[in-house]
Amino acid sequence: MFVDVAKIKIKAGNGGNGCVSFRREKYVAAGGPDGGDGGRGGNIVFKVDDSLTTLADFRYKRKYTAPNGMNGQGGRKNGKSGEDLVILVPRGTIIREAESGAVMADMSSDEPFIAAKGGRGGWGNPHFATPTRQVPRFAKDGTPGEEWEVSLELKLLADVGLLGFPNVGKSTLISVVSQAKPIIANYHFTTITPVLGVISMGEGNSFVMADIPGLIEGAGDGVGLGHEFLRHVERCRLLVHILDAAGSEGRDPIEDFEIINAELAKFDPELAERPQIVVANKIDLASDEQLAKLRNHFESLGYEYYEMCAPISHGTQEIVNALWNKLATLPPIKHYDVEAIPLELYEKTDDKGFTIRVEDDVYFVEAPWLLKILQRCDLDDYESLQYFQRILNSSGIIDALKERGINEGDTVSIYDLEFDFVD
Repeated sequence: MFVDVAKIKIKAGNGGNGCVSFRREKYVAAGGPDGGDGGRGGNIVFKVDDSLTTLADFRYKRKYTAPNGMNGQGGRKNGKSGEDLVILVPRGTIIREAESGAVMADMSSDEPFIAAKGGRGGWGNPHFATPTRQVPRFAKDGTPGEEWEVSLELKLLADVGLLGFPNVGKSTLISVVSQAKPIIANYHFTTITPVLGVISMGEGNSFVMADIPGLIEGAGDGVGLGHEFLRHVERCRLLVHILDAAGSEGRDPIEDFEIINAELAKFDPELAERPQIVVANKIDLASDEQLAKLRNHFESLGYEYYEMCAPISHGTQEIVNALWNKLATLPPIKHYDVEAIPLELYEKTDDKGFTIRVEDDVYFVEAPWLLKILQRCDLDDYESLQYFQRILNSSGIIDALKERGINEGDTVSIYDLEFDFVD
């Protein structure tokens, strides 16, 4: 079964806790603190696997959790880091944050993407030793790993997309000009999944052609199979519109052309402006008058127009050459830019609870919802810093610190962030 959309939950590993320990060795007095740091939690990493063609695996497993880091131990032994969890996806998969829809990554290259970062390991008690605090009896807990609900959407990477009503010859063309072997039969919706074919142009040159199935009137509204597969047209640099020149099923090929383009515009207005080449198929069944009418109509509209009889490869090489020459003038395949996840998204949580723990004038603040904001804020940026300060005030954390007796200059520790309190 072809599956090109999925929604999953991912959770990176938590960082291990730091250790409270003191060196105890014969003949060594006052050995001092020697607790090790906790290990880093494992990341959630997405990676492209070209052997995959669908997102079907995600129908059965919807939650992915990376291992936690190990806790630190005495003798300055740091905890082991958790292993990264690698999730394999087909090339062309778009990863979005589910609630906001923001694009986190476009998995079109071989570069892995860390979607959720593992929590940092907590510090052992040696980090808290100072000239005035020589026996720190506390350590720092590891931070939680990032957690997201993400949507995966597969948008095929193809240079050329084949458009047209069912049974006009799209599958036949791709089977003739490439090594792809789609099912070909004389009934509608024989092709129920997109088919990719690589067309070789010699000397290491090639381009990818995609047969997009199920486009009929109403496809943009979910009629037929078109609503499921129109998304795969978005990547194509060039569209080839194949028509039944003979109107062998009682349809008018010019009207068919207008209907399909209307569906493209309904789905995405930009698609209707994508360069198109028109190809009339089944010319062996068409009359000279029908062919002349089609040629005059589309050439008058400024389209490149070609004719073929796909089953016997008549005219197909001329079309392939025209596609190759046209592609040389077009920009590369569309890639989706990464978008910022709105920080305001985390303020909408129903649970804005927090805890404050005090150890030797260090005020430890823990709030899982606040950690997500902290991880996404650039505290070197003045506006981000101001935003984070507003969150501390509006959530009641500053007031709670004052109630606990915090003084000017005392240290506040919020996960990876430490600062001196200023009233």
